[in-house]
Amino acid sequence: MTMRVVVAGAVLRDGRLLAARRSAPPELAGRWELPGGKVEPGESEEEALVRELREELGIHVVPLRRIPGEWPLRPGLLLRAWTASLLSGVPQPLQDHDQLRWLTPDSLGTVPWLDQDRPAVAWAAARLGVAAPAD
Repeated sequence: MTMRVVVAGAVLRDGRLLAARRSAPPELAGRWELPGGKVEPGESEEEALVRELREELGIHVVPLRRIPGEWPLRPGLLLRAWTASLLSGVPQPLQDHDQLRWLTPDSLGTVPWLDQDRPAVAWAAARLGVAAPAD
């Protein structure tokens, strides 16, 4: 089976992490994630992250570093996460999300993260100098 990559962005600004609450599909609605989307054919992961965050949130980012690891989403889909810096724009939930929050290091555990995003959030939390959010 060919694996398709989904990229997610740990968008960091002023010591905070951007979190997005899913509005669809129904089985994921209400859970929080690092925003992103599928890499299209001929596109690099970094290009996909920039495009997806522009489309979904109306922001322009620069990918910084790939977060170690990759996590299965469902058959044929694999999640990889990147840290990214916000260059311009104010994040707005334009597609697939109904709410956004800038989480401080001590508030990372206050939202119900999607299971597959937890390792990347834990990695980002460690870079922000805090313990990973609890279940």
